[in-house]
Amino acid sequence: MGKTIQVVITSIVLLAFSGAATASDWPTWGGPPGGSKYSKLDQINLDNVDELEVAWTYRTGDYTGKMARFGNSFGLQAVPIMLPEEAGGHLVVCNPFWKVIALDPLTGEVQWEFDPKVEKGLPDLQYKCRGVSQWEDSEAADDALCKYTVIQVTGERRIFSMDARTGQLCPDFANGGELDTSEAIGSIPHGHDVNAIRTYFPPAVVSDRIIIGSVVGTKFLDANAPSGAVYAFNARNGDFEWFWDPIPRDPSDPAYSTWDPEEVAETGGGNVWTYMTTDPERDLVFLPTGSPTPNYYGINRQGDNLYANSTVALRGSTGERVWHYQVVRHDIWDWDTAVEPMVVEVEHEGETKTAIIQLTKQGLTFMFDIETGEPLFEVKEQPVDTEGGLPGEYLPPTQPFPVKPRPLNEMITTKDDAWGYTFWDKGKCEENYDNYDHGTLFTPPSERGLLIHPGMVNNWGGGAYDPETNMLVTNYRRMSLFVSVMPVDAPEAQLADPDDPRQGFPSGPPGVMRNTETPDVPQGYSMERGPEKAFSPLFSPCLKPPWYILAGIDMSTGDIMWEKPLGTLDKMMRIPLPLEYGAVGIGGPMMTAGGLTFIGATSDETFRAFETATGEEVWSTELPTSNMTVPMTYERDGRQFVVIAAGGHHIFYSQKVGDWLIAFALPED
Repeated sequence: MGKTIQVVITSIVLLAFSGAATASDWPTWGGPPGGSKYSKLDQINLDNVDELEVAWTYRTGDYTGKMARFGNSFGLQAVPIMLPEEAGGHLVVCNPFWKVIALDPLTGEVQWEFDPKVEKGLPDLQYKCRGVSQWEDSEAADDALCKYTVIQVTGERRIFSMDARTGQLCPDFANGGELDTSEAIGSIPHGHDVNAIRTYFPPAVVSDRIIIGSVVGTKFLDANAPSGAVYAFNARNGDFEWFWDPIPRDPSDPAYSTWDPEEVAETGGGNVWTYMTTDPERDLVFLPTGSPTPNYYGINRQGDNLYANSTVALRGSTGERVWHYQVVRHDIWDWDTAVEPMVVEVEHEGETKTAIIQLTKQGLTFMFDIETGEPLFEVKEQPVDTEGGLPGEYLPPTQPFPVKPRPLNEMITTKDDAWGYTFWDKGKCEENYDNYDHGTLFTPPSERGLLIHPGMVNNWGGGAYDPETNMLVTNYRRMSLFVSVMPVDAPEAQLADPDDPRQGFPSGPPGVMRNTETPDVPQGYSMERGPEKAFSPLFSPCLKPPWYILAGIDMSTGDIMWEKPLGTLDKMMRIPLPLEYGAVGIGGPMMTAGGLTFIGATSDETFRAFETATGEEVWSTELPTSNMTVPMTYERDGRQFVVIAAGGHHIFYSQKVGDWLIAFALPED
């Protein structure tokens, strides 16, 4: 009985602490550790949101201007986090060069800075930091240096631990506060070519572990790319604790038997390149794993390719796999699991359950039991295309589809779907359908070329979830992309250059794929991808608008309650027509108890608020450049602030990138 009472009291304390942090602070990039991007704050609400004004603006002083078509980024894309009062109470953000900046949350004035001095001008490094993390040392005295720390991971694999109050490096962490993770990464099986590993997203922190993922720079083209493992380091001293590889190279792993031993030894990738989430009470970290290498070509990795393209739950303290669910088998479409698994409380079949919501690039919405990974909405195995593609390619006969919610995009495209502003550009789009393969969601890439539809519905930024109403709000795209995989001796592949840094970017030239030395596998393929051949000559998608949508989904029933176009084209056309066709961007929404959903994430340089229940737009304001990340909110001295980074994104090369951090609030009395 005593133990039961103790457990109950502990749970109440934990819930109270969690609730307080959620109500006033934004402790991780996604708000609560589970990444719901929801705040209990309601000072700003439907009755007064139209009174919002700029409270303060901070500029990092970095590059501003129109980007080159294949630039190295430089736009401010970080989501700030809020430290609790006992940790200094600062608002902490990072600039594109991984400088950490602590600001006064009331005024935006700088309190301290830390510069890791990342070398600039490296051709294979994109300069973009998408956030920092924080950790509390439960063993340290309240007034001790580094009782509360800010954790920064730089693009070139270094981890810095600094005192949250002052910015001073923590002397007991690794080498005086700095840890180069290259040795740990290079020490694991298939951890070769460490320089191809990059880190752009903030780490997950759980059970005194700093857990990092990676971008595998050679993933698009190299079958033998490095491992996409995640790595855990001790938050107190920097010791390497464990790693977990999504490619199961250990014969004792249950998934090992699903691979050919030679292929599993050579395949790389499966990496977690985006945000991770945690459940501290359960000692769990949730991974969205990516595709194996190379993209669009799987002859060297026959089979379903577990644990790639999955939602994976690991024990944070040990790295033990607790459960997994593969959402795409044998990925040859570049359908990485790009959206973080969201930890939510949902009313389901008359019970309150803790669940994981997983959005996917192809527009599906899965919901799993957090303890077991079992789907809470039925998932059916549906037959998919098994014809066409490259000679010798394995094509799974079925793929998993949730019965609810319905897909956020059409699963079949035909020539009848061709669209244009005029008969002329519609006719050009019809020619695209005649010239290239198209069809269903899982039509395979080919030498002829494939119009992949949907091309990329959801990306990082994902959705936000309101536990009071069970409403999930997410932004998604409706457009196709083009990819072609051809032998290197094909005439179309002659532009391929293995050393061209642009390959793998939208609109980049073809790149040479390097394959394993298997007798039956061609020794060179070229991959071309980009939007042009799926777009009209006027550079509009060859599908009927809207092309970018905001949707509200009741996750207790799985019903889509509303859908609205997100953004207008007035700043994207030579003739500034305010067509509500959707201004495609990157990023995601944030929700509050005030009944509001805030979102930038559009290329029309506008920040908006919507009524969560109906999707009605209730407020908007112009920005100096687009917000291509996630908003956040916090309360200080009785005043609620909503903060966004207006930094643009290098993919949208027609607009400028910038360095604005902007805080909005209601007028002071």
